[in-house]
Amino acid sequence: MNATHRPLRLGTRRSQLAMAQSGGVAEQVTRLTGRPVELVEITTYGDVSREALATIGGTGVFVSALREALLAGEIDFAVHSLKDLPTAEPEGLALAALPTRADPRDVLVARDGLTFDGLTADATRPVRIGTGSPRRAAQLNSWARSLGRPVETVAIRGNVDTRIGFVRSGELDAVVLAAAGLHRLGRAGEISEALSPDIMLPAPGQGALAIECAASDADLVTRLSGLDDPHTRAAVTAERALLATLEAGCSAPVGAYADLLPGDGTHGQNVTELRLRGVVGTTDGTTLVQLSTTGPLPASPGEAAAVGRALAEEMLAKGAAGLMGEREH
Repeated sequence: MNATHRPLRLGTRRSQLAMAQSGGVAEQVTRLTGRPVELVEITTYGDVSREALATIGGTGVFVSALREALLAGEIDFAVHSLKDLPTAEPEGLALAALPTRADPRDVLVARDGLTFDGLTADATRPVRIGTGSPRRAAQLNSWARSLGRPVETVAIRGNVDTRIGFVRSGELDAVVLAAAGLHRLGRAGEISEALSPDIMLPAPGQGALAIECAASDADLVTRLSGLDDPHTRAAVTAERALLATLEAGCSAPVGAYADLLPGDGTHGQNVTELRLRGVVGTTDGTTLVQLSTTGPLPASPGEAAAVGRALAEEMLAKGAAGLMGEREH
């Protein structure tokens, strides 16, 4: 078969969410290139291990098998959840596109569709909220403490069905999940409450997808770059630079969110500023270091990364380096 007509092979994890994400990207790539795309399912260590992610290596456990297949030429490109991607870019691979980001927020899926206020109205009984993320636990515990509401965070793992099942069975009162995943699965109707970044900063890159291919395939890199959203790239580059800098000097869970602001104070399309917020803390929420910075919209990924590094250095100077906890995944 002529190489220009052969289907492009898209490597994806086997999970329902990964397949939904990859299927959406496959359709976009076909529209962009005119070539069919076939999904190649790859099982990663993170998919089969039942250990806590922080124990088995965090982010990279969902990525390494896909990257190995890329470098071996077994697939043409891969789709990752950006928050699963280690901050160091491996030699030989290119981050060809970061498509327009979905809703970056965390959400609550709770019994009886209750909000956090409704769940915690009875201050005599601790509310059990499940999450596999030390970052979420840290901010949830801090928020609950500030309101004087008793909360017990319970470490959980599993896919969306498994996690929501803990609520349906009555084992937990609520779970915290990523909004983007529920939207991509067509399950946004199960969200009880979206948690504002003012309350809980998401994981760096949350809601964004990453399309990766071999750097040597210059034609494919160029074609896939047609799916890249410059505003998304600026925001997540700043967030990931903050994470990379903190990882070097701190092992506590990290949240980061860069939002793009119109300079005239309206909600129009005239984006001229980037605001980056970062948080690092202990998982019990007793200590959080939270800082933010606002400046002109970075003109390049390099400038965006510099914003992230600068805020992280400031956070380390304010005490983040002294905080210890489980690494975010």
